[in-house]
Amino acid sequence: MLDSLFSTTTTATEALSLASFATCIVAALGLGLGLALVYSFRGRHTQSFVTTLAVLPAIVCVVIALVNGNVGTGVAVAGAFSLVRFRSVAGSARDIGFIFLAMVVGLACGMGYLVYAAVTTVVISVAYLAYQLLDFGSSSASKDRTLRITVPEDLDYTTLFDEVLDRYTTYRELVSVRTANMGSLYKLTYNVGMADGASERAFLDELRCRNGNLEIALSLQESAHEEL
Repeated sequence: MLDSLFSTTTTATEALSLASFATCIVAALGLGLGLALVYSFRGRHTQSFVTTLAVLPAIVCVVIALVNGNVGTGVAVAGAFSLVRFRSVAGSARDIGFIFLAMVVGLACGMGYLVYAAVTTVVISVAYLAYQLLDFGSSSASKDRTLRITVPEDLDYTTLFDEVLDRYTTYRELVSVRTANMGSLYKLTYNVGMADGASERAFLDELRCRNGNLEIALSLQESAHEEL
């Protein structure tokens, strides 16, 4: 076993022709561009991530083509990549999925399976676009809001807004209470879900009639990252 291992690390494998190498890189770039276009369909994205996604298959293709079955080269490449430390925040489920898909396409191109790489790209891209158009897996998160209400210190806020919240929201959760203006004001923060057909303007008008027309803010719920 050791003899076979050492022989693969020291002997050169079959050289990859320049034409085949260029064909694989061009195919990987084309498929990566297609993945980048599919990723940017109906979704928020940054230019840097889309560009990286477009060239990632070609990068993986070059690595696999250069390793070309040589165990020693493969170990060296693995050690080099282990030195890279990604300092960015973990991406969303969609980002991670497309990164894995781009690496799979690049791996297939590097091994010379261009037809399999193209079929994989087309099938998964079509499935993804179909799910997006059909709004598959959507939830009520689009109706979730963060409600911030300012009330004077002489009002009992515990049940002051219950009747209004019951009519305009599907759920409510008081997440924080803090004082302001030397203790003369209370600032309440709720997580709420807007009911179907509820008018946000009418909702705010009724709330401000109960809090003395002080500041009220209604915004999309904030989250540190998109959960998997």
